[in-house]
Amino acid sequence: MIELKRILFPTDFSPNANAALAYATALAEQFGAELHVLHVMVEPAVIIPEPGAFYPIPDTLLADIKEQSEKALNQVPDPQWCQGKVVQRVLRRGTPFVEIVRYAKEANADLVVLGTHGRGGLAHVLLGSVAEKVVRKAPCPVLTVRPEGHQFVMP
Repeated sequence: MIELKRILFPTDFSPNANAALAYATALAEQFGAELHVLHVMVEPAVIIPEPGAFYPIPDTLLADIKEQSEKALNQVPDPQWCQGKVVQRVLRRGTPFVEIVRYAKEANADLVVLGTHGRGGLAHVLLGSVAEKVVRKAPCPVLTVRPEGHQFVMP
């Protein structure tokens, strides 16, 4: 029998991630599992207006991004759902797929539940797919949820 003790739900706070949240919370509830919610802050792009010029990202901007990320993270999942459940919220900084895989290993996750953006063609080639990389590298099974797919319905 499958036993899920720790479910990892990485989120970028997008509607696609919210579609996967329904699965993550339902599975956590069904199995009585801990839900680990992870957000990875991506480094902001550095704008170089002229060749050879480098302008470091101001610490105040990074602090603002962190503060906004923490506020959003504290609302996932809904605080009312969290009552009586074990929910770990984690904020990391770096490359999303690397940090997701790293945290899955550290937390000894039994399952990763991840939303997909469904990009195809050139966008996929240029931007890559965090979900695809997580599926290939994760130390545990990964459930990917497409936002336009079937919706989870409790019996």
